[in-house]
Amino acid sequence: MGSIASERTATGWAARDPTGVLSPYTYTLRATGPEDVVIKVLYCGICHTDIHQTKNHLGASNYPMVPGHEVVGEVVEVGPDVSKVRVGETVGAGCIVGCCRECGPCKSNIEQYCNKKIWSYNDKYTDGKPTMGGFASSMVVDQKFVVKIPAGLAPEQAAPLLCAGVTVYSPLRYYDLTAPGLRGAILGLGGVGHMGVKIAKAMGHHVTVISSSDKKRKEAMDDLGADAYLVSSDEAQMATALDSLDYIIDTVPALHPLEPYLALLKVHGKLIMMGVINQPMQFITPMIMLGRKMITGSFIGSIDETEEVLEFCKKKGLTSIIEMVKLDQINEALERLERNDVRYRFVVDVAGSNLNP
Repeated sequence: MGSIASERTATGWAARDPTGVLSPYTYTLRATGPEDVVIKVLYCGICHTDIHQTKNHLGASNYPMVPGHEVVGEVVEVGPDVSKVRVGETVGAGCIVGCCRECGPCKSNIEQYCNKKIWSYNDKYTDGKPTMGGFASSMVVDQKFVVKIPAGLAPEQAAPLLCAGVTVYSPLRYYDLTAPGLRGAILGLGGVGHMGVKIAKAMGHHVTVISSSDKKRKEAMDDLGADAYLVSSDEAQMATALDSLDYIIDTVPALHPLEPYLALLKVHGKLIMMGVINQPMQFITPMIMLGRKMITGSFIGSIDETEEVLEFCKKKGLTSIIEMVKLDQINEALERLERNDVRYRFVVDVAGSNLNP
């Protein structure tokens, strides 16, 4: 058990303003407590949320900001009351690093819905110190919000599962959509979408990919193993799938119509929203009334579900399709992600990067 120092410094890559451009930044980590884990960051995935936050798309960004919430690292020190992990183990940390532990969601182990949750970056910890994310040399995380990376699961592969993977897994589990033989669709084939195809296929579902063009048909069918592909702008193709789906996982992070997709759902079908969109969505009510259909949302997943999806992916031999980058390539990677030029998730090799190039 390592000794916990009261303060330590870290070097990360931070945005200073809504341009979202990141550059090296050295700062002091928050004081560590008896249940804290000090993590040397090895890898960190890049998510669309990192763009929304660094560019202040949601109007609540604070600078300087070190993003990154798909963090995999090595435990280098633990507090005296830590029992969950040990020094030397490989662990992960996701979007949340704190919660009230007293509300209904917290007591039900769905702490991601706590109204007082603390984000892994662009937030303040209980001591008032800003939280900083995983595009950095190290982090301090309460043991409750740390998960072990199973042996045999490559750490760089585990990083996207801490957000993209559990984001798909959580609603399938909650809405009892895990039985083999279900017919589902993934709308949007990005970082979350590609994990949706893989996880749904591993559950034994018939999986359709829906995209705005034919451009991704080959990779959806050949690389990811989708069973069908629909071009949403082709009315004839869409008509062939009317009333055929048990669920649709909607990963599109931009304003789009809902009616074309609601029409594809069976009676009791579910449209599960996952894209962060800062504009009002619209639909006409008969589209859901005449079929008892549901439009719902889901946000990442709990710590329990994160541990489950890691074990699920290990058991099923699932891997993310990733592109590795160094920290000095982070701005280019964010620009490419914004124009959907990645297959399918960037992962930053933090430990292999020069933090101060």
